[in-house]
Amino acid sequence: MASMKGLLFNQHASEGLNKLVEEMQKTYTLKKGRRFNHSNITYEVSRPVLRDEMLEFEISSKIPEDEVKGSKQMQSYFQGIKKYIPLKNNNPVSVEMENIVWDSKKDSEKERDYVKLLYRYPLDDLFNDKEVADELEKSKANTSKKELPNSPGAYTLQGRIVLAYVEETIQALGREHIESLIKANDKIRNAIEK
Repeated sequence: MASMKGLLFNQHASEGLNKLVEEMQKTYTLKKGRRFNHSNITYEVSRPVLRDEMLEFEISSKIPEDEVKGSKQMQSYFQGIKKYIPLKNNNPVSVEMENIVWDSKKDSEKERDYVKLLYRYPLDDLFNDKEVADELEKSKANTSKKELPNSPGAYTLQGRIVLAYVEETIQALGREHIESLIKANDKIRNAIEK
């Protein structure tokens, strides 16, 4: 059973990723659901999932089938993406190629190949105690500019500050991961064109 902390963190991580999806859909081309399109590649951001007191979410991108033909080229494209995804900090726990059969109108199937990146973060890595303490002091002195969530599960000002950081941190991490995936796709496509 999930802890109250886990449930609250998941709720606010979800808010952070929702804001990220809206941001990406405004920056790039809007697609249905949690998707957007950039340079003829569809990207998608999943909702977060709480598993073993860790938050997980996925970011995926469609492999451009009009540019990459055949299973051998698909596999090569996928290996290239894996090569270009930075493995420094906050690297994905898994990078997989997934084939999705999609039928929007129930009369025809569309097969799509996606690169799917799974990220996992311990709950305590989503905020910094010193930053929370500093923000608490600013809030008490009425000098804070941070917008705090109104969460009925957070009974203290400090709890609301932590939840604000969880939301901001997940949004920033998600943005970083999307930008890395976009850059990886651009590098592979440039290599294909040469």
